Amino acid sequence: MMPVDATMPILIVDDYKTMLRIIRNLLKQLGFEHVDEAVDGSEALKKMREKRYGLIISDWNMEPMTGYELLKEVRSDSTLAKTPFIMVTAESKTENVVAAKKAGVDNYIVKPFNAQTLKSKIDAVFAE
Repeated sequence: MMPVDATMPILIVDDYKTMLRIIRNLLKQLGFEHVDEAVDGSEALKKMREKRYGLIISDWNMEPMTGYELLKEVRSDSTLAKTPFIMVTAESKTENVVAAKKAGVDNYIVKPFNAQTLKSKIDAVFAE
């Protein structure tokens, strides 16, 4: 298994500032230094069109554009479509998981989670 490149830029998307801070801190614990933030899907898309990210970690429940809508936008944009995408959610509803998988999500994390869970999800995404 190839080690994940800790220098790759990561974009975290969440409309909840505390969650952005938590995820940023967990990523830092895992050795990731280049972390950008967006507070919603449209801001995330704007950033992704300006800069190449190695990974997107997005919350599901956001306004006005949800993480699910963001995922669909990313997958339908040929320049962004290959970007690894991890969805974070508080609910592990089966239909959400299925919908996200169909839309092309690479992995799924249910809150609350710790650095170890985050690491294993990131490793799994890059193990393909």
